Amino acid sequence: MPSLLALDSSTDMMALALVTPGQTRVFEAAGGAQASARMLPEIKALLAGAGMAMDDLDAIAFGQGPGAFTGLRTACAVAQGLAFGLGKPVLAIDSLMLVAEDARCQGAGDDIWVAMDARIGEIYAAHYRWERGAWAVVEAPALYRPEVLAAHWGAPVAAAGTALTEYAAALGNLPRAWPRAHSRAAALGQLALTAWQRGEGRDAAEALPVYVRDKVALTTAEREKKS
Repeated sequence: MPSLLALDSSTDMMALALVTPGQTRVFEAAGGAQASARMLPEIKALLAGAGMAMDDLDAIAFGQGPGAFTGLRTACAVAQGLAFGLGKPVLAIDSLMLVAEDARCQGAGDDIWVAMDARIGEIYAAHYRWERGAWAVVEAPALYRPEVLAAHWGAPVAAAGTALTEYAAALGNLPRAWPRAHSRAAALGQLALTAWQRGEGRDAAEALPVYVRDKVALTTAEREKKS
């Protein structure tokens, strides 16, 4: 079994996982602007708690997005820097897929739409299905207005993510909904292990974030129009 470090800061929660033979250690804390300052110290603490050095790692996994612009760049930069320095491969993890994995562990089943609040009145959403021990992407991550997503997904078998609370009125009544994560870090660690087992390691130079939104802020005129 490999030793993997996984990190994600695509939301306002920073998640870290250290996967080692026999145990997965996790850490979660407020992310956002704090992630860039806290990530490396907490990584060192995780390794120290396991009695490991950086050189003991086989690969570095990172949440590639979609998600918060600054958070994605933080996770990507840290993963790439560590991987370059150690001469290790990186594993790119779909940040919405880890929401599906967390919901599955809470009993959501094997067919899940993920809907995460993307701010400024929009939602990052994707559709996943658990098949033969791994997640398959039914519909890739994309950006939706709440009313557009509600019309598009019809009656999802199950749904998970923060947008279910933030845009509840627009998305309608969902009988099988998991708006709150149990452990993003544990889900991240599991996806990192699956990616390793499937041979998805890549060169550190390929540690790139995935953006589905070109525009990250409203103009003054647009903010006034929305108010």
